[in-house]
Amino acid sequence: MLFGMICALGAAVCFGTATVLQAMAARAVGRGEGGDAALLLRALGQWRYLAGLALDGLGFLFQIAALRSLPIYAVAAALASSLAVTAVVAARLLRVRPTRNEWAAVAVVCAGLAMLGVASGTEGGRAGSTELRYAMPATAVAVLLLGPAGGRLRGWRRDLVLGLCAGFGFGVVEVSVRLIDSPAPGPLLTDPATYGLVLGGGAAFLLLTTALERGSVTVATAGMVVGETVGPAAIGVVWLGDRTREGLAWLAVVGFVIAVAGALALARFGEAPVAEG
Repeated sequence: MLFGMICALGAAVCFGTATVLQAMAARAVGRGEGGDAALLLRALGQWRYLAGLALDGLGFLFQIAALRSLPIYAVAAALASSLAVTAVVAARLLRVRPTRNEWAAVAVVCAGLAMLGVASGTEGGRAGSTELRYAMPATAVAVLLLGPAGGRLRGWRRDLVLGLCAGFGFGVVEVSVRLIDSPAPGPLLTDPATYGLVLGGGAAFLLLTTALERGSVTVATAGMVVGETVGPAAIGVVWLGDRTREGLAWLAVVGFVIAVAGALALARFGEAPVAEG
């Protein structure tokens, strides 16, 4: 269990730091000509952007390891804490000045994760039903269909719906990792959860990128945090048998709520902000 929590926090550190490095690389090359595709190609020539991609890959491996040994609710809250990491790293590298309330939110996230670390049990022992396995790719497809519909809304409603849908996509990834039984090619290719993982991850990145590019970072990220934490945590408890240590269910609930609330308070760091001054 300690190994799982270390992996979950390692994933949060990787994802949070990658956000800042990629933001620095994108700003170094400037918008220039050719739109987003040209910007991406120029960014790929920046070592910071490549380092960010490498950290994203390492973070995903940490996430897989954490989900194989910890309840989903603990991993989901830890991943949401990557916003706290982004805030701290942005303060250092981008010279962004978080407010007092945001520094307090970082401390709140840490306190919530500490509570979860104390209260979390091992991952649930249930394998997951066939229906749940097929529900993963079905949910991912639904996210892909709902995303464009949400994109037709206006203002903060559009950003919230796109963020929520992206969060649901990331949630599909979390649950699918738990459902996959074997990394062998044969079982992997015949497991519906595998396709849920691929479709969910692709849909999440597409919708989140759209939301952050055209709307409010704060609203979209807040929606993503809710979408990727609450649903997967409930699935883990109800269908996969995730439990807490004996008598500490209340502490796990409090820690989860506190960690997610702290992450929501840091939602503007969902895309590393422009350096001040």
